[in-house]
Amino acid sequence: MADGTHLVFPQINPIIFEIGPLALRWYGLMYLIGFAAAYFLAARRLPRTGWSKDQLSDLLFWCFMGVILGGRVGYVLFYNFSTFLESPLYLFKIWEGGMSFHGGCLGVIAAAFMYAKKQDWSFLYVGDFIAPLVPIGLGAGRIGNFINGELWGRVTDVPWAFVFPGAGPDPRHPSQLYQFALEGLALFLLLWLYSAKPRPTGAVGGLFLLGYGSFRFIVEFFRQPDAHLADLYGSLITQGQMLSIPMMLAGLGLMVYAYKNNPAVAHANDKTGAGVKRKAKKK
Repeated sequence: MADGTHLVFPQINPIIFEIGPLALRWYGLMYLIGFAAAYFLAARRLPRTGWSKDQLSDLLFWCFMGVILGGRVGYVLFYNFSTFLESPLYLFKIWEGGMSFHGGCLGVIAAAFMYAKKQDWSFLYVGDFIAPLVPIGLGAGRIGNFINGELWGRVTDVPWAFVFPGAGPDPRHPSQLYQFALEGLALFLLLWLYSAKPRPTGAVGGLFLLGYGSFRFIVEFFRQPDAHLADLYGSLITQGQMLSIPMMLAGLGLMVYAYKNNPAVAHANDKTGAGVKRKAKKK
């Protein structure tokens, strides 16, 4: 396949500029873009909630920390657990790279749960608010992966394939761009349009879990598995698909629960903040 028609991979320096020991990398810039976009979109939706700007800033800070900490811990546990067992300090070697979306998602869920409990807010309501903010960051991160020439796809002869540096002579699927299109652009449009109208509390968060899990499951058919995980489940399923299955089931279950138990909740138009409070405990 190396002799077939394919696209030329753009030779982009992963480092934008350096000032002494400091360097701004494209991948880091993508994280900043994702965080900035999340804050901008959250600020636009803030009047619906009845929250203050300080509360919003605190919530997003907790979630951003959840992304970073959860992403790193998830990568180590899900993809390099053997390395961690040999050297537990590997967990803290962030400069060596390695972040997991599934771990980052769990980190955000944990952060949102703790902050919602602290504020006496509905956790599902907070999840519905956060969910549409995530895909832009996901899409930006995949662009960063593409620029870095990492997380490439499987060998193919499609005319839009690339020969990635360090991936051998064969052209491969640009799976990073597939993930940008599905997990970033398509998922954002799906969630943003869906959440524009009143939905049962928990339904938007459930759609995010179902949507991302489904898109990731599909893309895994085109993405090259990590070398040390290629034979983990044989050739039938990848680690990414295994992690996406419970995500899809949880999302579907949450949507069913939401429509069954909260069919009349119109939290998209809740400007008083009343819908944020958790139901009072029965005495």
